[in-house]
Amino acid sequence: MNLSIINKALKKGFYISIYSVFTMGAVTVQAVEPIKVGLVAALSGQSAKSGEAITRGLTIAIDEINEAGGVLGRPIELIRRDDESNPSKGLLASRELIQREKVSVLFGGLDTPVSLAIVPVINQLKIPFMGVWAAGTPITKNGAKDNYAFRVSAVDEVVDEALVQYSVDKYAMKKPGMILINNPWGESNEKGLKQALSSRGIEYTGIERIESSDLDVIPQLSRLKEKGTDTLFMVANVAPSAQVVKSLERMGWDVPVVSHWGPAGGRFGELAGPTADRVHFIQTFTFTDTQSGKSGEIFKKLQVKFPEIKSIADVTPAVGIANAYDAMHLTALAIEKAGSTKGKDIRNGYYAIGEYDGLIKNYNKPFDKDQHDAIGANDYLFTHFVDNQIVPVK
Repeated sequence: MNLSIINKALKKGFYISIYSVFTMGAVTVQAVEPIKVGLVAALSGQSAKSGEAITRGLTIAIDEINEAGGVLGRPIELIRRDDESNPSKGLLASRELIQREKVSVLFGGLDTPVSLAIVPVINQLKIPFMGVWAAGTPITKNGAKDNYAFRVSAVDEVVDEALVQYSVDKYAMKKPGMILINNPWGESNEKGLKQALSSRGIEYTGIERIESSDLDVIPQLSRLKEKGTDTLFMVANVAPSAQVVKSLERMGWDVPVVSHWGPAGGRFGELAGPTADRVHFIQTFTFTDTQSGKSGEIFKKLQVKFPEIKSIADVTPAVGIANAYDAMHLTALAIEKAGSTKGKDIRNGYYAIGEYDGLIKNYNKPFDKDQHDAIGANDYLFTHFVDNQIVPVK
């Protein structure tokens, strides 16, 4: 038996099927090429925890899939690239993964501007894109005749409805103001918030912009305060969101802050300081139960795979893990339904998925030709940071 052939194949990560050909005592080894999937996400910088969470979710799902025999008799292999939250770098990374690494499906990360830069490329090259965090409405509703963008994540236009309704119910909001990141994600939510407010006959006091590099946003907040704002809608990622909280504290302005899920993408509790818990933000999942059920099962697998995980504080943000985990399993089902790794076939495979009992919810026909988003309005919950842990608002 030629063990050197087997060892070489194993080192390359191939699945191996061995069958003996007794003529001349030969052994033939058949190595199966893996199905490659790519991830373009923030793996460094202020939002690195988002990329870490997505990686963990994908990894646990891939381990489960491969232990069960893979897909189409082939293992799944994950290849990652760091976009550094930069659209240009994300675009280059996506092209490299598609054209050089030959990934069958591309997963996206936290940043809407990066995903929006990638979507035209995947539609042109007919490679399915699966968003697991970025919530910009135009990512999936991109107007393309042949749309290859799917998502297991929040969607801005639905989130904005939830933010407004939550604020009315919890704070009896009458005069909201907005502080939005100055990029396409902020623009997407401006449109959604205006529509959600208009449908309820509520007028907003003003809209202020912030940059990722801002170290003080007191001027913007002061203008909103002077106009009588009684609730603040915030849309920004970790660093600028933390600056909003610190500026509010310096001003002594105790206004409720209702936020998109940007604060969940990194070290918000640490950066924002002791009043971080004042921000109530939306999520699709939290590990509230780590002892039983599917969440308990996955949490235990995370602890085995990543020994640094000791408590739920170490899986913040859980939403990245859960979205990625469910998205990977749904993608495996799509490839299985497709019976091939061709982009068009996989896209049709997504449409053919029936039921899947996921970590976030039980999915029943999550995708069709007119609906590329698997998460809906009933799948959100509101949370905040308590002792650097994301927990549901009581």
